[in-house]
Amino acid sequence: MSTAVVTIVHGRSPHLRRQHDSLLADPPDHWVVVAMDDPSVARWRPDGLVPDVVEVDRDPLGLPLAAARNAGARRARALGADVLVHLDVDCLAGDGLVTAYADAVRSRPGRVWCGPVTYLPPAPPAGYDLARLAAADAPHPARPAPAPGEQEDSEDWDLFWSLSFALGADDLDALGGFCEDYVGYGGEDTDAAQLARRAGLGLTWLGGARAYHQHHPVSSPPVEHVADIVRNAHVFHRRWGWWPMAGWLEQLGERGLVRLGPDGWEVAG
Repeated sequence: MSTAVVTIVHGRSPHLRRQHDSLLADPPDHWVVVAMDDPSVARWRPDGLVPDVVEVDRDPLGLPLAAARNAGARRARALGADVLVHLDVDCLAGDGLVTAYADAVRSRPGRVWCGPVTYLPPAPPAGYDLARLAAADAPHPARPAPAPGEQEDSEDWDLFWSLSFALGADDLDALGGFCEDYVGYGGEDTDAAQLARRAGLGLTWLGGARAYHQHHPVSSPPVEHVADIVRNAHVFHRRWGWWPMAGWLEQLGERGLVRLGPDGWEVAG
């Protein structure tokens, strides 16, 4: 039995390097890094924890996030991993994150595990002090955040996010992986949550698996991803019968960037 951390990346080299450093205190058996149209990752040879790099081409429609997650999971399975920890490239691993996820997955199979995530302010000139991450702990208020050592079962799959989660390899087989019809930004993790719910998996928030999201500029709503969001919203609607990302779509509509047409949401103009 072994544990793999799976990270997908495109053009986030400084964040990937800091994630590497954060994993050294509690390293996984395997660190699978899926480089989406990013050849620089395969040339990187860090000390201490060498990534097992999987290279994935860019899709003509955008970055293949769902396909990249599946490619990373397949490599982790091929390496013998029975616990798969998916960690966003922007996330730094808190103290004991890998061990907490591995222990939880093995002790209670049949569940998807999510850890609290704190959004960090911009890094100081010397970078984040990894030894003091816990002092900055302030998990996102829209998600459950049990204390370290505690668990909180939930039936609200709308709260699932792909920033930091773990599950057993057999449980990934049960939900079938991420739907690769999604390309570009948005929707694939909401779809995966519905697949997990339909497969009969449980959802639990794990206080011991804390992560810290490195700062980077963002748009709210994500106006640069309008086309992706509308396209992926239609994929989701065809599969599940309701519109995901409702908050973003409504905010984009208020800005005149999307509108409700006869066939649902569409890019305006």
